[in-house]
Amino acid sequence: MTPPSPERAGGGLLRWLDHLEEWFIAALMASATVVIFVAVLHRYASALPIPGLQDWLLRQNLSWAQELCIYLFVWMAKFGAAYGVRTGIHVGVDVLVNQLPERQRRTMILFGLLAGAFFTGVVGTMGARFVWEIGHTEEVSADLEAPMWIVYLAIPLGSFLMCFRFLQVAWRFLRGGELPHHDHHHVEGVEPPAGAGAGGAAL
Repeated sequence: MTPPSPERAGGGLLRWLDHLEEWFIAALMASATVVIFVAVLHRYASALPIPGLQDWLLRQNLSWAQELCIYLFVWMAKFGAAYGVRTGIHVGVDVLVNQLPERQRRTMILFGLLAGAFFTGVVGTMGARFVWEIGHTEEVSADLEAPMWIVYLAIPLGSFLMCFRFLQVAWRFLRGGELPHHDHHHVEGVEPPAGAGAGGAAL
């Protein structure tokens, strides 16, 4: 049995990373949704004059829910930004770039991708240094009392992943000249009716 080629093995690793990224973002979104739902339900149910239930609900302290949701959204935003680079859903103004001759256009696109990789790499490095420094303190969050280095860990992890995605897109563009493009009319898992073209899907 012949071992898989390095390129094929690397493709399998990238697909695994893609799925992990998607599942992680979905888990963050689901967790934030559940926490918000429970907190809102608790707030309204606590106002109901039901003996026993109202007293029990008022004893439940959910003051940490808002803080947890903020941290979940921060992590979601950092990893969602990396997902956006991979799938091409970030908004970009490329009117002037598309008017350039093909060679200059490729140069400008590569420059933009490498500049994004450089910027996110710098942010990730500075974020890692900050997390390392704050990890030697005993600083905790106000309500959850969670170590703040865990909260701030989203900055280096998300930034380094985004840097990798910029380099990944740049490499693919350099090899094949293709950029990721997201169809805003397409919903994953929902296929357009048979015979419907792009206009039918958009409608």
